[in-house]
Amino acid sequence: MVFSLWKKNYLCSVNACNEMNLQEKGAESVKRDTVRPESKWYAIYTASRAEKQIYERLIQKGIETFLPLQKTYRIWSDRKKLIEKPLITSYLFVKIRNRQFPEVYTTPGVVRFISFEGVPAPIPQNQIDNLRILIDSDAEIEVTSEKYSKGDFVEVVRGSMIGLTGELIKIGNHNRVIIRIDRLDQNIIVKIPTTFLRKI
Repeated sequence: MVFSLWKKNYLCSVNACNEMNLQEKGAESVKRDTVRPESKWYAIYTASRAEKQIYERLIQKGIETFLPLQKTYRIWSDRKKLIEKPLITSYLFVKIRNRQFPEVYTTPGVVRFISFEGVPAPIPQNQIDNLRILIDSDAEIEVTSEKYSKGDFVEVVRGSMIGLTGELIKIGNHNRVIIRIDRLDQNIIVKIPTTFLRKI
């Protein structure tokens, strides 16, 4: 009887320990999931005139990819045609986790990630949002690598570009909104009535 009682208590202890171990493992698994690094946007430099092909290759791999396209007319001697061309030549944006870097880098046509001190530099989400707003609008857009002094931070509150944020600067006698894209050394200049803006 004593032996049976001891055996029963021992088995209960083992079962309790096993249950606790399972709970701890489950908690560790949940903890690992919650600390899993989130996806970030990165810019990649591509082979010349290959942006659309590389975009398709990355999409086929299941990589979230953004290629900002600008609608413009191409004019020939006998006709003109509305086409879509990359807003920023030779650049694409991908939203990935660290483990996906090799998958992107080995895609044919990808030259390099845009980096800072040898490390791929994340692009802030608000700059991606700005690009999406721009390409969905009918605004006059100019892309330039020219350097400009900082201006007042503003937000568009009216018109087709509501939510766009940038800096209000003076170019000659005209007010313009400049959208800076980190690490690309590219600025997007937009003509927007100042009555559509508010300082932030």
